Amino acid sequence: MSKRLMFVVAVLVVASLVLAACGGQQATTIKIATQSPLSGGQSSLGVDIKNGAQLALEQLSGPLTEMGFKVELAPYDDQANPDTGVANAKQIVSDPAILCGVGHLNSGVMIPSSEEYHNAGLAFVSPANTNPKVTDRGYLEVNRIVGRDDVQGVVGAEYANSIGVKSVFIIHDKTAYGQGVAEFFKKRAEELGMTVAGFEGTEEKANFDPIITSILAANVDMVYFGGIYDQAGVLFKQAREKGFMGTFMGPDGMDSSTLAEIAGEALVQGGGMVYSSVSGPASVYPGTAKFISDFKAKFNAEPQPFAAQAYDAMAICLKAIENAAKANGNKIPTRQQVAQAIRELKDFPGITGTYTFNNIGDITSAKYFVIKVVSADKTKWGENEVIQTLDIAPPSK
Repeated sequence: MSKRLMFVVAVLVVASLVLAACGGQQATTIKIATQSPLSGGQSSLGVDIKNGAQLALEQLSGPLTEMGFKVELAPYDDQANPDTGVANAKQIVSDPAILCGVGHLNSGVMIPSSEEYHNAGLAFVSPANTNPKVTDRGYLEVNRIVGRDDVQGVVGAEYANSIGVKSVFIIHDKTAYGQGVAEFFKKRAEELGMTVAGFEGTEEKANFDPIITSILAANVDMVYFGGIYDQAGVLFKQAREKGFMGTFMGPDGMDSSTLAEIAGEALVQGGGMVYSSVSGPASVYPGTAKFISDFKAKFNAEPQPFAAQAYDAMAICLKAIENAAKANGNKIPTRQQVAQAIRELKDFPGITGTYTFNNIGDITSAKYFVIKVVSADKTKWGENEVIQTLDIAPPSK
């Protein structure tokens, strides 16, 4: 045997002894992905979805670490854009280490992206998506821990009726989320006898003069906007400047301190503003005090809406992977086993609620809130007043 060959053999023997001393193998890496807008106009919510999930992974991955796994976050920026979300989804499912995912913010991004997750058998838990189609397809891999727009739209219309609104002008952003919730609001408003003076979709972001002219001509009590805060804020500000003094209302896409930054005093002038939400401020949930404190310490900011839900969505992923690994002899589970383990969770104790999924991935009871904006100061967004809290089961499918 040559000296070179003897050296190689010696190195291999030493390496094998080191591996044996460390338990015989290196830790297997498990990744959990997030998809949300980390850049662009909706990033204030999207970044905190990622941050909430990251905090949960850091705090709750201990059981998997003790089993010998290394757990990592794989964050992706979908830019609130369906094409970007789908492109990212293709990358996500191509990485065999990714066993679960948290996301998205936008239903219009989740719906096409989840076709990729479904085809690859990769489970996602959404902290924010509300369009009925997200779960109505019945995919095992698609779950959400928030309510649905076919309930949220009804909640909004019934609240408007309760405060004496007789006429409303409805605007939406032409997305699956915004148009969907606006249509459910419209249907219920008409059933309750309200006059719907207009129903228009727009992708405008800067100049709403034509729509505002129609609103003022209709002399309505309320403007309802189905969409996201970065577009709504501009509309609300311009409408006030043109003389509209009625009430503004929208769904949970309004729920960001950035809305106050954009619209300012328009939110508290005239009839003010209210919004419905499937995600109240983190402070309304009894189990979030430590989360809020830890989040502020780590990220130097108050958590935006859906951050606490993202924490719970990540917690569900981690628990399902743990359960599936144990059932698999403490070996890394398959994606199919993780997806099934999510659906098998019963009364999972999260910080924002206790979660059990039905056969299509909706939770068996969801919270809905009606919230009044109390200040034009963005730093006081978390002090908005919760007017109404409802627990409602999803529609039967």
